[in-house]
Amino acid sequence: MTSAEIITIGTEILLGEIVDTNTRYIARHLRGLGVDLYRTITIGDNVDRIAGAIHHSIERADIVITTGGLGPTIDDPTREAVAKALNLETEFREDLWEQVVATIARYGRKPSENQKRQAYIPKGAIGIPNPVGTAPCFIVEIPTPILEGGPGVRAVISLPGVPNEMEHVLHESIIPYLQKRFELDQIIKVRVLHCAGLGEGMIDEKIADLETLSNPTVGLAAHTGVVDVRIAAKAGSEHEADDMIAVIESKVRERLGHFVFGADDERLENVVLRQVKDRNLKLIAMESGLEGILARKIPSAQTFTGLSTQALTENLRAARQESNADLALGVAASTEDRTADMVLITPTGEKTHRITFGGPHRSLPRWSTNLALNWLRTILLEMD
Repeated sequence: MTSAEIITIGTEILLGEIVDTNTRYIARHLRGLGVDLYRTITIGDNVDRIAGAIHHSIERADIVITTGGLGPTIDDPTREAVAKALNLETEFREDLWEQVVATIARYGRKPSENQKRQAYIPKGAIGIPNPVGTAPCFIVEIPTPILEGGPGVRAVISLPGVPNEMEHVLHESIIPYLQKRFELDQIIKVRVLHCAGLGEGMIDEKIADLETLSNPTVGLAAHTGVVDVRIAAKAGSEHEADDMIAVIESKVRERLGHFVFGADDERLENVVLRQVKDRNLKLIAMESGLEGILARKIPSAQTFTGLSTQALTENLRAARQESNADLALGVAASTEDRTADMVLITPTGEKTHRITFGGPHRSLPRWSTNLALNWLRTILLEMD
């Protein structure tokens, strides 16, 4: 199978000044093409370190995609680094320089002398136009022995770091190139099932045998109060991949039952609010110590600070009566003792629940919110 690695370039990413969104974007599109992503890495603006990373990546993978470092300044080293990694010289390309001049002219300006740097690319590289920016892109192909009908080539592809430029060039030029050059006739589809009320370890026990499959693959990812089960299938068509995923999804749902609350883009709060609406019920909520997280998920929620459990309960009773609500959910979290007290008032009475948290303090509000929402979800299921 065709394999790839992604190298993001920029000291500003390593310093935490900006967030790398390019890797995720490229990875998802490679997945859709059926390309196996082996690894990703971020390197600062250093020619030798970038060259070393590219050299090692191209030894492992068929495709190496870099983003960033194609600007006009001295600290934009990708062109030189790619050339060094592949033992090539750089050459000035008049056609790319014309693109740079034309792009800058759209802004009513003339290019500065240092912007000529952007028209230098590794010798023999395929120049790729960038119609939405001033940084031309390029592809360097490395011939390899043709094995089992393969393309007989590996490729280093250098894209801009600016996300909207990268995305445009990826769609307009790079994806068509990859499909043709590497004869990509498979796709990878992913289905993510969201679970709550059961820890990662217990979920692992229930579906451990499924996690050993090679295609589809099954993996777990734990979040704050939610665990995801990821099912990924590689196939020759979308329909075939969907069928493969459906078989495994059915087994996961059968084993995990009501602990699965949604899939893909569904969120716990949306599932709960839909349950409330479907039952023609009215819900109000109150929080204390949750930093407004519950209020952002439930529009009717009120936010307080420093409320005791008793005070929260009394306020909740009064608000429910005043608003003529069917359901009232209250959560009071304390970072000092790492606990959260939950109160739920329904037409049949009151329920209370205390949870103790062993993780970092900053995660307590989100964890408490998700557990409270899932508690309400399970109560609503029991009301059916």
